[in-house]
Amino acid sequence: MCDGQQTLTMGRAARELELRNGEFELATQLGKVRTVPAGPDGRPGATGSLGRRRVPAEEITRLQAEPGFPDALRERIRTVSTNEAAALMGIGPGRVLRLTRAGCFGPVRFYVNRFGAVVWLYLAAEVSDFADREPDLMRGNTPAAMRVMLDSGQDWRARQWRSRRVAQLMGQTDDPWEAAAVIAAVLPPEELASVAEDPRERALLRRLRPVLASVITVTPAARESYERVLTADDFDEVMWYRVNLSRELETARREAPGHLRTPAAATSAARPGQPPSFLNNPSWTTDTNSLPSRS
Repeated sequence: MCDGQQTLTMGRAARELELRNGEFELATQLGKVRTVPAGPDGRPGATGSLGRRRVPAEEITRLQAEPGFPDALRERIRTVSTNEAAALMGIGPGRVLRLTRAGCFGPVRFYVNRFGAVVWLYLAAEVSDFADREPDLMRGNTPAAMRVMLDSGQDWRARQWRSRRVAQLMGQTDDPWEAAAVIAAVLPPEELASVAEDPRERALLRRLRPVLASVITVTPAARESYERVLTADDFDEVMWYRVNLSRELETARREAPGHLRTPAAATSAARPGQPPSFLNNPSWTTDTNSLPSRS
C-alpha cells in the first residue's frame, strides 16, 4: 500500500496487461502505464523514486477496461524499424533514414548488433502522424535546408533518444540529487568532473545513476556503440546538460545538503534533443536561411 493505494510489482503488472517484458518497459517509459516509486524494501514508498517502481492497481483496472484491450494498448507502443517505417509511410528506406537523421521524428528504443551497429526503433504512431502532417516530405526532392544539414554530417537520432530518456527519468523524481544524476548520466566523464568538482558529489551521482537503456552487448564493438549512444557529444548538447547539471547541483546543495532524499522541485528547461524548430514549421520546405549552427 502507498497512501492507501494498492500496487502491483512490475512483473505482475506486465502479466495482467498481457505485455511482454520489453513492451511493458517501453509502456512505462512512455507514460502509457503509470508507475509509482517503491521503497528500498520493494514496497511502495517515497524513497528512491528512480529505483524500483510499482504499478497502481487502479491503473491496471483502467487499462483493462479500455476498448480493444490488450491490442489497443499494444498498438500504442508498437515500434518499427527503418524498413518497417518506410513501408508504413509508403516511401523508400533511404528517405526514412534521411528524415530521421534530420530529426523529423526520433527513436524510442535501440539495440546494438554483434557488429556494433546501432539499430533504431521508432514508435509506429509517431511515424504515421509525421507522414500525415508532412506529406510534402514524403516525395520530391529533399528540401535544401535539410540537404545542407545532412551533407554536413548531422545525425539527430542518438541526441533525440537521449533527450526523450532524460525527460522520462526527470519526470519520475522530485529529488534534486536524483535529478542531477539523470543529467550527469549523459555527460562525458571529463565534462561531469568539470561541473561537479567535489569527488564526493561525483561518487554520489554515480551511485544514483539511473538505468538509461536495457541493451545486451556481446562484443567490444557493441559495447562501444552502446556507450556512444548514451553519451552527449555535440558541443551545444553538452553545454545544455552542463548548464542544467550546474543548476540542479545548486538546488541539491541548498535544499538537501546533508542527505539525499529531501524532495525538491527539479529545474525545468527546454529539452536539448529537439531538432531545429524549422523542421516542424510549415515554411520548412522553402526556408533555407534558418540552418542550425554547430560550434
